[in-house]
Amino acid sequence: MNAINVIAIWGLVAISAAVAGGVIAAARNRDHSWWAAWCFVVPPMLILLLLLPRNAGPRPRRPSLDEDDREVV
Repeated sequence: MNAINVIAIWGLVAISAAVAGGVIAAARNRDHSWWAAWCFVVPPMLILLLLLPRNAGPRPRRPSLDEDDREVV
């Protein structure tokens, strides 16, 4: 197996882990964009997401850019 095949396989694994991470995080009431991004960079994070329990309460919300700027002052 040459380097091009390894890179192509890693790319497919990373993309599929990101999609699965986003879907599973949304189903478990967690921040789907954060989990999708980290599952893309580090695909084994998907295993950690599967081991975490469902998040009770409302889904975490990222502050808007305006809210974030107000906090810096």
